[in-house]
Amino acid sequence: MGTPVASQASEDKESVEETIGLTGDAPKEKEAIEVEQRCRWSPFSWFRMLADEMHWSFVFGVVTVYGINQGLGGAIWRVASDYYWKDVQKVQPSASQVYQGITSLPWIVKPLWGLLTDVLPMAGYRRRPYLILAGLLGVISMLMLSLHQKLHVVFALLAMTAGSAGVAIADVTIDACVAQNSKNHPALAADMQSLCGLSSSSGRLLGFSISGLLVHAIGSQGVFGLMGIPFALVFSVGIVLKETHTPNFPYKQVYQKFLQASQTMWTTLRCPDVWRPCLYMYMSFSLSLNIHEGMFYWYTDSTSGPSFSQGAIGFIFAAGSVGSLLGVLLYQNVLKDHPFRGLLFWSQLLSSLSGMMDLILVLRLNQKFGMPDYFFVVIDECVSQMVGRLKWMPLLVLSSKLCPQGIEGTFFALLMSMDNAGLLTSSWGGGLLLHMLKVTRVEFGNLWAAILIRNIMRALPLALLFLVPNADPNSTILPADILTGNDNTEANDAAAIDIELVSLVNKR
Repeated sequence: MGTPVASQASEDKESVEETIGLTGDAPKEKEAIEVEQRCRWSPFSWFRMLADEMHWSFVFGVVTVYGINQGLGGAIWRVASDYYWKDVQKVQPSASQVYQGITSLPWIVKPLWGLLTDVLPMAGYRRRPYLILAGLLGVISMLMLSLHQKLHVVFALLAMTAGSAGVAIADVTIDACVAQNSKNHPALAADMQSLCGLSSSSGRLLGFSISGLLVHAIGSQGVFGLMGIPFALVFSVGIVLKETHTPNFPYKQVYQKFLQASQTMWTTLRCPDVWRPCLYMYMSFSLSLNIHEGMFYWYTDSTSGPSFSQGAIGFIFAAGSVGSLLGVLLYQNVLKDHPFRGLLFWSQLLSSLSGMMDLILVLRLNQKFGMPDYFFVVIDECVSQMVGRLKWMPLLVLSSKLCPQGIEGTFFALLMSMDNAGLLTSSWGGGLLLHMLKVTRVEFGNLWAAILIRNIMRALPLALLFLVPNADPNSTILPADILTGNDNTEANDAAAIDIELVSLVNKR
């Protein structure tokens, strides 16, 4: 849905637009708009300018989906779901880790939602019905979790997965609206990405800051009830969004273009210059085992752990959001021109080393140096999120360099789904590791071993770096025949349905 990626995603989408010739059609008009943007420096004037150029309903949709539903709601959801599995369902940390992975399944099939919004319009509209569907899914699932006091774990899992699907569908749909407006208003493409990034980042910081306090005040189920409000706003976006009505949609023609795009994707994936880095990206994520639930249970344990309150947990995650933002800024201003292989080597190595901070914390070595647990955890979360973002950013750029002409957006979304599959494997692998080491709700004697194994496995992808091209972001990676397409006519035809899919990026 999610984020980190606001700056780089903007660059990716602009490069895609240049490739298929969406910019430069009206330089005078573009220049006039840019002058107008420079003159209007006030935030309120900037919002008003965007609303005037692209209709207020679009700006409302971006702020609602990215800022309120995905940013604010996503941050609150993360903390509330951790406490729900722990305190309401009373499951073991290994089971909670597996369940969290299952709820992310809708994001793995994210390209499917994007294709549906393009090839299956409802009642003559391609965006509004899917926003309404996303809102309904979210409201019903949140009310189900909130009102049912003894909900079976299977139905709770289904409700959470449905809520996650609602966020993913809304995310893809508004992404398509952003891409479409980027085509119609190329001079405002950067402003739209700034609006998306600002909304998401602000929402996450606010959400994490108040999430723990909300859980403490009304409980995790009460928080789920409040989560129905963001989904209700998504539903309202589907009602008011301005969209052209097309009653006679050419389904057969789009189906043919979809087949062409699928054939091009398969041809591209068979190229060694593509499948090799794709394999590395999947293995890099899957080998970095996720044992977050084991750490969370330990954080809140009053016997073995530091017994952090709900408010403290929220502020710790908020510090992680700040670290993630610092990672983006560091990459954008210092590291973005470095070769992929070297940057991934150091980021992967730092990921393994920074994980040792968890080991120091669990063994309580920080207290021997006089450093309080809370202060150390805040630093740990900030550093780990920053390093994770430094690893993620070059992979995003590399993925954008692997996309063939004409299906850039769809193929990029496919690559992001592969990364999400790696994250799912990581989550399930971490759950299995916690189960094998008998880390339970009250027993954390082997948690240090799980951390050590995780950190060692984080270093294993270093042996696979030969799969990554020894090139920099300014180099061309794809062979010329795939980069330009064997048939320019087919590529241009596929671009017509692909432009709305340009921004199908997983917001983490």
